[in-house]
Amino acid sequence: MDGAAGPGEGPAQEALQSLSQRLRVQEQEMELVKAALAEALRLLRLQASSTSLQDSGTPAAVRDSSPAVPPGLPHTCSLSLVSRGTQTEVEIEPSPGPPGLSNGPPAPQGGNEEPSGTQSEGGGSSSSGTGSPGPPGILRPVQPPQRTETPRRNSSSSSSPRPRQKLSRKAASSANLLLRSGSTESRGGKEPLSSPGGPGSRRSNYNLGISVKMFLRGRPITMYIPSGVRSLEELPSGPPPETLSLDWVYGYRGRDSRSNLFVLRSGEVVYFIACVVVLYRPGGGPGGPGGGGQRHYRGHTDCVRCLAVHPDGVRVASGQTAGVDKDGKPLQPVVHIWDSETLLKLQEIGLGAFERGVGALAFSAVDQGAFLCVVDDSNEHMLSVWDCSRGVKLAEIKSTNDSVLAVGFSPRDSSCIVTSGKSHVHFWNWSGAGVPGNGTLTRKQGVFGKYKKPKFIPCFVFLPDGDILTGDSEGNILTWGRSPSDSRTPGRGGAKETYGIVAQAHAHEGSIFALCLRRDGTVLSGGGRDRRLVQWGPGLVALREAEIPEHFGAVRAIAEGLGSELLVGTTKNALLRGDLAQGFSPVIQGHTDELWGLCTHPSQNRFLTCGHDRQLCLWDGEGHALAWSIDLKETGLCADFHPSGAVVAVGLNTGRWLVLDTETREIVSDVTDGNEQLSVVRYSPDGLYLAIGSHDNMIYIYSVSSDGAKSSRFGRCVGHSSFITHLDWSKDGNFIMSNSGDYEILYWDVAGGCKQLKNRYESRDREWATYTCVLGFHVYGVWPDGSDGTDINSLCRSHNERVVAVADDFCKVHLFQYPCARAKAPSRMYGGHGSHVTSVRFTHDDSHLVSLGGKDASIFQWRVLGAGGAGPAPATPSRTPSLSPASSLDV
Repeated sequence: MDGAAGPGEGPAQEALQSLSQRLRVQEQEMELVKAALAEALRLLRLQASSTSLQDSGTPAAVRDSSPAVPPGLPHTCSLSLVSRGTQTEVEIEPSPGPPGLSNGPPAPQGGNEEPSGTQSEGGGSSSSGTGSPGPPGILRPVQPPQRTETPRRNSSSSSSPRPRQKLSRKAASSANLLLRSGSTESRGGKEPLSSPGGPGSRRSNYNLGISVKMFLRGRPITMYIPSGVRSLEELPSGPPPETLSLDWVYGYRGRDSRSNLFVLRSGEVVYFIACVVVLYRPGGGPGGPGGGGQRHYRGHTDCVRCLAVHPDGVRVASGQTAGVDKDGKPLQPVVHIWDSETLLKLQEIGLGAFERGVGALAFSAVDQGAFLCVVDDSNEHMLSVWDCSRGVKLAEIKSTNDSVLAVGFSPRDSSCIVTSGKSHVHFWNWSGAGVPGNGTLTRKQGVFGKYKKPKFIPCFVFLPDGDILTGDSEGNILTWGRSPSDSRTPGRGGAKETYGIVAQAHAHEGSIFALCLRRDGTVLSGGGRDRRLVQWGPGLVALREAEIPEHFGAVRAIAEGLGSELLVGTTKNALLRGDLAQGFSPVIQGHTDELWGLCTHPSQNRFLTCGHDRQLCLWDGEGHALAWSIDLKETGLCADFHPSGAVVAVGLNTGRWLVLDTETREIVSDVTDGNEQLSVVRYSPDGLYLAIGSHDNMIYIYSVSSDGAKSSRFGRCVGHSSFITHLDWSKDGNFIMSNSGDYEILYWDVAGGCKQLKNRYESRDREWATYTCVLGFHVYGVWPDGSDGTDINSLCRSHNERVVAVADDFCKVHLFQYPCARAKAPSRMYGGHGSHVTSVRFTHDDSHLVSLGGKDASIFQWRVLGAGGAGPAPATPSRTPSLSPASSLDV
């Protein structure tokens, strides 16, 4: 996106720069006109020489080495825009038809053909004897009528094809000054305008041409322009009027994080996933269904790893990990302190002071939360204390080379800080609170004595009497108290007293992941392997317990809600609500591994997801809940609903694909095509065919019964030189457009026997039922400068054909106008995902957009606001001659 002008540039300065630029261009143009005139004279001499040789009987193969298009014949040339990443050029291509036509007529039967082995529309080239022909007239020599018996150039085995003539940006522009009249009438009364490629590329006053070419990793991708497009300048420009608002986030990061679940004073539950901190207000009674609302704090630029809630129950501190931006520049870890009522950031702490990420946080308690303790993820796990109001560091020290999993202030004395983690419990004494940077931290090691030293101590909690309870990887709850100094005890740090274990209770089988002090003084512990939630009274006497169902995973975090209500976060990224007496039910659920497969229901606000956790999940977009899930036993990578919505096809990573009944969840079809992963499955709009794109470079076509339950092999589309990435059906259900890993764009006649359409030029006006291919004329403007071909993972056109949503490799979702056929088109950009965004899809009525995070396993449901809601579709500019720029919104 082009940045806005700086505030210091006034109208006078802009006008001066514009005049200077025009003057430089005119001076350069004059020099190039002279060069072009000299070149034209040279070509005319060459043609005169060629004509004399022809009259003397020179073979045709020799004659073809001379240019077939002298500059004096304007009816054989037209322009096409060429975009090379950050570079824009102009190519001269022979144009079919009479002067003034931007697109040629259908190819004449029996006419001249393209040379064999020509390049395909995408990045690959045809390996067969006859290449895929381009539009009629490309590189077609003018044959003298008196020598009709002479063999054609492309049928001669002794002659290689003459390369396409290329001129530089300004040379091409100057050459056309010779080929066109210089009058205002011939230019339509318009002054030349700068193209998106730069001020030196002028093309608004010239014939547009028949194709647009872009380059990915140096490979040319040619896209033929629809016949209704007279000029690229007439296509919509600017970002779309539609905007996105984050409506709901599915999932919870319990798989690999701690300190991730709290309850605010307002009763909202606060947790995080990806770069978003979610404030969730549960609906219904304890143990009942969900149905509450969500708000979101989205101030972070990378994944959130830990939370702490201020003693006032309103302010929240959240720490993020380090990352990189789209240009590879590092994003530094930082802590945000923000207001949970207004969602406004109050303080940013530690920018540039932490390494790798923020691992643990804690507010002080007795002094009204004036201080914040932070442990980072560096090798030394630096422990620092900060003044919350001023954002200044008061003290810092290297804590340990072992991992630190928890930190906390004593509720009775802010000078006492406790950390725990791998094989340690450390008690810190902090002094010098009033002087920034001059405070000191001294460490006292917890002494295990006769007790076995556990491998990990993931959690601890302060008791009202000053003792501390820790939960460890052996399943024991240890009670720690102060004990007199013992000079024979190592690790006491020279202190007058040390901490030791005064009691032990075996609480769980396997590790204890969470401890929670309740308002009534009892303690809750959450087990890992046994998934038990146990309430403990004084003296660590077990009072009551409950077991979490296995499919939710182990207990990761516990928070006390209103009344007797409890909130439990699990290691399988679920958030449960209930109590020990009535049990627990899920209110938030999510995937646990990388996501790739996404499809939306054809008539309901539902969508289906699958990924590396082997779970296939159907989500209710209205109720914001999981409708059902099944275990696929294998990784699911793609999915698509039958137009009836009765069944859904799912492609797996082994070459298998399944068809499931969406009501009964039964598998009605199980087929294997090849032994490589499937990347796309797509039903035709009439539901009669199913196309399956595989990494074996083939598209398998199946005939489908009316209810979608039965299918039979119809044919295969063979011709791609790399794995299939995307495909779309035409509106009549007879043709397919496909993309591959080497940036090919191929077209297929399915109804005619799965044949490849060699003349891709004839598909330029075909209407597509969906548009998910990332390569094509209607969407080439979504590619940013310098793209390597993998920067865009998914693309989806809205059903009303107003906007295009794009998922990129830089954790962003973009919204473009459709068609997006102008280089470097501006977009509306939305963050929140903490990993590459793998897929985007609009719901059936375009009211919402669903996006999937990759490694962060998050699902975002965005509400579409503005003109692009569920309203009627306007005239489709990409397929009609009327391309009014009034539909664009320049910002």
